[in-house]
Amino acid sequence: MAPTKTKTCRKRSGKEVSFDFKLSVIDEISNGLISLNYASKKYNISRSTIDYWMKKLSNYTSQKKSVSKNDEIRKLKEKIEELESIKDFQQDIIVEFEKVTGNELSKKYLPECLANEIARKKKKLSK
Repeated sequence: MAPTKTKTCRKRSGKEVSFDFKLSVIDEISNGLISLNYASKKYNISRSTIDYWMKKLSNYTSQKKSVSKNDEIRKLKEKIEELESIKDFQQDIIVEFEKVTGNELSKKYLPECLANEIARKKKKLSK
């Protein structure tokens, strides 16, 4: 048997970069902070490589940012409850202010529907 000659593997000329670095470059481009050309020059990476990253990692970023409909509905309901409680608190403050000062500023400066709500609160509190 003749000794076999081992072939040497061709070395890669590209540099290894981390996954986080790829995501940060794509994020900068997608947010409009830098252009694709500028990113290519800044990081010394070809535009075709960045395009490749964008195609491959676009699914990852969209999955990462996507939220299920049920979670989104739950968050929106919580936000509505929070805003309604803030509105009620503000209306209570307006009612107390109008009692103390005697001026009915809500009718003058607020939309009609809010002024009517404040008037109903006044009636409930006066009973």
